Amino acid sequence: MDNVYLFGLTSQRNSWLTARQAVVAENVANADTPDYKTKEIAAFDDVMKDVGMRMAADDKAHIALGGGSSEGVARTGHQDWTVAATDKSVTIEEEMLKTGEISRSYSLNSSVMKAFHRMMLNTVKG
Repeated sequence: MDNVYLFGLTSQRNSWLTARQAVVAENVANADTPDYKTKEIAAFDDVMKDVGMRMAADDKAHIALGGGSSEGVARTGHQDWTVAATDKSVTIEEEMLKTGEISRSYSLNSSVMKAFHRMMLNTVKG
């Protein structure tokens, strides 16, 4: 079953959701920090379009890729996700909405994976 593409894809999506939640938590934790700007993680769809070999800088002291942006990397096990600072200040309400969206997305992702797993087991039994 490891060769089934859907399992790998849902695992990557869960990893991305974990990284997104970490970025949102960092935004909330730094909401009162002077001059702190909201960070955003690249959209999962965009990341999947850009899958391949590329360099990642996970520290400001590393050589900037393509023009000195303030991008970082959120690490979640085997995958690194691009995190970029925006020019917006942190709004707690927006961050809480993102948290709810992440929770719903994780539940949906898990439900789809469970349903697919049940379908696979029923196919093997039958």
